[in-house]
Amino acid sequence: MGTAQQSQQDAAAGARNLLVNCAQMRTGEHLVIAFEPEHYGYFEKDIREDIALVARALGAQVTLVDVGFEPVPMGLPPALAGLLDQADVVLFLARLGDQLRFAELPQGPRFVVCFALGSQLLGSAFGTADYRAFVAIKHAVDRAMLASRGIRLTCPLGTDVVGRVPADLRQAEDTTSARFPMSVFSPVPAAEFSGRVALAGFLTGTGSRYYDRYTVEFDAPVFAILKAGRLCGFDGAPADVARAHQQYDRVATLFGLDKTCVHSWHAGLHPGCGFPWPLRDQYERWGGCAFGNPRVAHFHTCGANAPGEISWNLFDPTIEVDGRILWDRGTFHVERLNEGPDILAAYPCAARAFAAPDRAVGLDEGS
Repeated sequence: MGTAQQSQQDAAAGARNLLVNCAQMRTGEHLVIAFEPEHYGYFEKDIREDIALVARALGAQVTLVDVGFEPVPMGLPPALAGLLDQADVVLFLARLGDQLRFAELPQGPRFVVCFALGSQLLGSAFGTADYRAFVAIKHAVDRAMLASRGIRLTCPLGTDVVGRVPADLRQAEDTTSARFPMSVFSPVPAAEFSGRVALAGFLTGTGSRYYDRYTVEFDAPVFAILKAGRLCGFDGAPADVARAHQQYDRVATLFGLDKTCVHSWHAGLHPGCGFPWPLRDQYERWGGCAFGNPRVAHFHTCGANAPGEISWNLFDPTIEVDGRILWDRGTFHVERLNEGPDILAAYPCAARAFAAPDRAVGLDEGS
């Protein structure tokens, strides 16, 4: 079989996983694909074509609607809102879906936000490993976090944060849309966490709103100082510290936010989530995809509501939950969860992904 033919088959398998296992689409239903044109440089054209082809083969009616891209969205565009009464499933191949992932969406259709940016990722283990396996894993991690008495987060660059989930929290907060692939556990509230977070050389946005100077880079190591869910300052070279404060002041003023609030954090849990491009060439795409790799953890900051407007990203986290190391320098040991071995046994495709994780997260070779 030729490489092109195999790639097409792999992308089709990823599309079926999305449509059937995630969106639960049935024959005769109406799928609306809300897409962002490729000239914006974010989603690739091939993914909407491949998904539409598979959806029609599964017996769905498919409508594609161009929703463009707005740095600060005001809600659903009229062209999409006018289709909701007819739609059974609305699939976002557009940043709009990510921007609205914590917003209340109209009742009726099943909304899905896709984090595979093109057919290359859709056809990788990121897209083809059974969606249901990672929903089960996500729920298992959520349960472990909610039941925990103490959590510690560290990384090789010097991150050291400790804390716990609030005692009165009984249910994990989640998005209002389904995510495909399922690649993170529910955000852990940061209100009872304190320590130092190594910022990995940059600050960037969260994909909620886009603004001028979305990313700032540092010349030397910088640490964010966290105390009981509050940003208390930065530690590093004076020029870098000034640059960090300026970014927070500017973004908080722009959107009327509490700049010191650190809302929550979580880490990637999908070993198939590779990002094969240099992150410094495309921070916005990196931030909208690579967060699902277990080598990446991030905090939602600058704002009292998830996901905030500035993220702290750290690489190769170690996450210890009640003395049990679930993430070890960027390797997620799902088998250490109570339900982990049973999930892997039930879904061999997920077990294969964990046995051969994709370690590409946009860093230079050898980083």
